[in-house]
Amino acid sequence: MFPDLTLTPKESVRLCALALVAEETRRYGDLAGRTRQFITRLMGPSLDLMGSSIELLRYEGLVEAVDGKGMEDDALLAITEAGRNELQNLLTARLRSGSDLTKLVVALKLRFLHLLPSDEQTEQAAILSDAVTTERARLLDLKRQESESGTSEHLNSWLELEIKQAEERMAWLERLSARLA
Repeated sequence: MFPDLTLTPKESVRLCALALVAEETRRYGDLAGRTRQFITRLMGPSLDLMGSSIELLRYEGLVEAVDGKGMEDDALLAITEAGRNELQNLLTARLRSGSDLTKLVVALKLRFLHLLPSDEQTEQAAILSDAVTTERARLLDLKRQESESGTSEHLNSWLELEIKQAEERMAWLERLSARLA
């Protein structure tokens, strides 16, 4: 993790792979393909993200082969107790606002939220809501600051769009929180 306890890109890949195995046992090839598909749909193709090997999950004892000899023969993989603990840590990590990686982490948290206990699901929804509220406050402050200094119309227009999107995310997260409560 980064010093601010947010996920690194490689940990985001780890989160995706562990959560997919936590949902159901999967063959190595299926796991690699589904992980790559999810990550690249949100972030675009990235050697940095996909360069980390899913095989490390087995070597670290986070997944285990339930049939076959290992990853090389496309064994069926299941998550271990250590893997569940690591998944919990990754799913509950803090968010770093304003980056494409953050969008990926939010999508991963929402995709696999059902894997957390219900009280953790509610807490994660609140954390997501707080992050968006903070993002909106920063954008509003920037808009106020830039408006006072006579910044270009283009920047103000873009900031209004970002603020509107943050407000829509806030409303959506409020509805999610209500459903989880």
